[in-house]
Amino acid sequence: MVTLASAGRLLSVNVGIPRDVEWEGRIVHTGIWKDPVDGRRMVRRLNVDGDGQGDLQGHGGVNRAVFVYQIDSYRYWQQFLGRDDFTYGQFGENFTVEGLADDEVCIGDRYRIGSALFEVSQPRVTCYRVGIRMSEPRMPSLLVAHRRPGFYLRVLEEGEVGAGDVVERVERGPEAMTVAELDGLLYLPGHARRDLIRALRIPALSEGWQGSFRELVEQAPDGGTAEPAWPGFRRMRVVEIDRESASVISLRLVALDRQPVVPARPGQFLTVRLRPDLAAAPLLRTYSLSGAPNSESYRISVKREPHGAASEYLHAALHVEDVLEAGAPRGSFVLRPGDHAVGLMSAGVGATPVMAMLHVLADEPSARQVWWLHGARNGAEHAFEQEALGLLAQLPDAHRIVCYSRPGPHDQGFDITGRVTGEVLEQAGVPTDADFYLCGPGPFMHDITTALIARGAAPERISTEVFGPADPIMPGIVDAPARSPHLPAGDPGSGPAIFFGRSNLSVAWDPSFASLLALAEACDVPVRWSCRTGVCHTCETGLVSGEVSYRLDPLEPPAPGTALICCSRPRGEVSLDL
Repeated sequence: MVTLASAGRLLSVNVGIPRDVEWEGRIVHTGIWKDPVDGRRMVRRLNVDGDGQGDLQGHGGVNRAVFVYQIDSYRYWQQFLGRDDFTYGQFGENFTVEGLADDEVCIGDRYRIGSALFEVSQPRVTCYRVGIRMSEPRMPSLLVAHRRPGFYLRVLEEGEVGAGDVVERVERGPEAMTVAELDGLLYLPGHARRDLIRALRIPALSEGWQGSFRELVEQAPDGGTAEPAWPGFRRMRVVEIDRESASVISLRLVALDRQPVVPARPGQFLTVRLRPDLAAAPLLRTYSLSGAPNSESYRISVKREPHGAASEYLHAALHVEDVLEAGAPRGSFVLRPGDHAVGLMSAGVGATPVMAMLHVLADEPSARQVWWLHGARNGAEHAFEQEALGLLAQLPDAHRIVCYSRPGPHDQGFDITGRVTGEVLEQAGVPTDADFYLCGPGPFMHDITTALIARGAAPERISTEVFGPADPIMPGIVDAPARSPHLPAGDPGSGPAIFFGRSNLSVAWDPSFASLLALAEACDVPVRWSCRTGVCHTCETGLVSGEVSYRLDPLEPPAPGTALICCSRPRGEVSLDL
């Protein structure tokens, strides 16, 4: 028999249909305006009857069906902000409740309200739209800094609810991590590894938050993130150019000043600055390091992309003895020490960073069991085939599986016709207690990660590196223009040059822009953002050279060598990996 414990009371049920609102010259589609309802309402798997979410990626789905906020936090914010105009639904919540404080409710707690059963799935996703609703741009930052985010419920059993219903706790969540504790673990400084792993052990925690915690575990495998070995760019001379496949070449680079270079950690990348046209802005690109780490040289590998200005130049116009510029090795997708088996899994040119890891394992040579799984289109597109075979032969317990999706009639260097899939892992008997490193296109990463977890692999031991640029994130913006990057409208600025490397664009800074994000948006440079107040780090961008200052101090500083562009301005000439 289940014992019910009274935890609070439902004061108001609030719903609202998404609407378009004007904000800073743009139209935002949002469902954050909620109004109280009379009587009882049916709660479905995705929302309350009569309610809707404007941004289904950030606020919809089964894990974010119902948002809860507490009347005690209402009172707190009224005093803090000096306001008395709040009404139920003010914070975009579906349920306004008495009790259920963020520092008491735990992820995975289950509650009975009316005839419905709920499970706490995650804290509120901090978002700029709550600032619009509250007419207070600081609100996303304040909710996190003051440890009062609110939380989402997953609907386990549909049913009716109404104001006045008692909220009864049916079950306490595993690990007993409170909403406030978990929210701070993501957004505030001090991501203790043991707490991150503890959070990943909570089955009820939504997939999105689990993904964020996995990334934090990867970024700080030894408890911290190292500073780049040198600031800005260093001139490098090309000493070798080798063809790895029909579309991939490798470049070996040495420092022009003949001084030793800093060995990269296996899996890191270089940011290179290219000048194919001296009259135009330089090109900025990032390429994974594919060779064995050493103090003499770096090896990067580059796929020739259709209409790719940088890769076309490197493949067709660059020669041995030419000079280019490179930033220090960066990246947290690195091989971790240990005794567990290692799974190196890649597709296409995604083999590049895991090749560096294979070099390190073979050079030891490691006694760890090593699984090499790679997918290519055919033999002509199979990069590093013989090199990988030679390295695997040096390992005492190595396993190799190569898949060709479209093999040629004479191809022989492969094991399976098709792609690397979960079924391939299952049939091969890939162990689930391994450290896994995945690199390739987005769908490959998603499918293999899902398959590994379904087979029992620990999420915190799966490291991923998406090959290619990340998709823009501009939550709620209606009809965002799909235009190529360009100079901003109006007269040129008088400030220092801002280089958007991936977009091949150089712009003079104009102090009328509130932030580097605002400048990027004016230029239609693809960007990623959510809170716009230095909380969520969605906008964290590689700061390849230069320095920035913050008009709003972020709750947690960005990683070394990066900047939060949503709240920063340049101190001088700046190069961004955008």
